[in-house]
Parts: sequence; C-alpha cells; structure tokens
Amino acid sequence: MHAAMSDRFKAVVFDLDGTLVDTAPDLAATLNHVLGLVGRPAVALEEIRAMVGDGVAKLIERGLAASGPPVDAETFERLRAEYVAHYGAHIADASRPFPRLREILAELRGAGRALGVCTNKPLALTEKLLAALDLRRVFGAVVGGDSLPERKPDPAPLRLVLRRLGVEPAKAVMIGDSNNDLLTARAAGIPCVLVTFGYTVRPAEELGADALISDFGDLPRALARLS
Repeated sequence: MHAAMSDRFKAVVFDLDGTLVDTAPDLAATLNHVLGLVGRPAVALEEIRAMVGDGVAKLIERGLAASGPPVDAETFERLRAEYVAHYGAHIADASRPFPRLREILAELRGAGRALGVCTNKPLALTEKLLAALDLRRVFGAVVGGDSLPERKPDPAPLRLVLRRLGVEPAKAVMIGDSNNDLLTARAAGIPCVLVTFGYTVRPAEELGADALISDFGDLPRALARLS
C-alpha cells in the first residue's frame, strides 16, 4: 500500500448498497413483491437501481410512482412492513460484494486503516446483510438510516461513524456511489471517492467527486493520489 495514502487516511468509510454490495437484485425482487400486493406491474431492475439510496420508504414511494397512483397511508405502511419482513428473509439471495472488494478491505485493514459503513439502509437490515456475506467483522463501526434522527446527505451519520472509529474527519475518506454520498462527505469536510458501477440517477462521472474508480482494485491508487 502506498505510504502517502497510509499517512493521511486513518479511516475509510463506505456506503453499502451499490458501493460495497450489489444488492439491486434482492431489492428489486422485494419491491416487486410488495407492488404485486396492490396489483402493480413489476418495475425493471435497471429502473430500480436509480431508486435506491434514500431508505425503504423512498424506494417504495418511487416504485409506486413508477407503476401508478399513490396509495393511502394505511396501505403504504402495510407495504413498508411487508417490505422489511420479506427483504429480511431474502437479504442475500442474490446480493454479492462487488469484485475485488474483499481483497481491498483486507489490504486496508492490513495497513492499519479503520473501516466503517454509513448507509441509509435500516441498521438491522444492514447488520443482517453484512453478516450474511461475512463482511460485518471487518468494520469497526456501522451506522444505518435509522441510527440517528438524521440520515445522509446530513453529515451526522458519517460523523458518528468517525467518532466510533476514533478518527477525526481530517484523516478520513468516504467511498460511495451517488450524489447523496458526495454531499454527505462535503458536509462533513472529507474527500469523497465515487464508484462508477453503483446506483445513481446521474452518472458518477458528472457529480464532481474528488476521485472516481471503476474497480476496487483502483482504490489504493486513488487514495494515494488524494494524500
């Protein structure tokens, strides 16, 4: 690992969906399951990739909007509860870490980096997914979308991750896939690396991140350049 990178970044904090793990197949299957309960047609996987990142309620809201008119509050709450139950039972049916992720996490830890996760996914589902993929043990701090009253792009969840890791913002970097992650990092005053293979409405290349990677194998070099 590049010495300059090691000098600057003591903590590397990752988004989850579309950054660490390709969760879209299971998210799509669950969303289409709940849409089917109210007679809606299925939404295409590629469409769903652009809907992910703001938590369960927003995903359902966007799925409903893509397939018909809104539903009443009671129906919406029923769909939300069913979504959480169904997704929890099928959380890693088809979800997989992105290529070379495990090797890079091991390399970062070997260089003494503290690793964290900052996601808008509910904490219980986040913990369950990471455990199912044997990734939980590598992260020193995990903060979900319901860990605090605030969620990304508010910087509070990212700051909480860093406090739990015991690292000041000046020595941290955020790895994400969307404008949400970039805004969170900016608000916390830390650099942001975006992956180009994640879930975003606007291409990552257009968002103005400090660095871009198209493969996790490129991350050490990207961090070295930011040092």
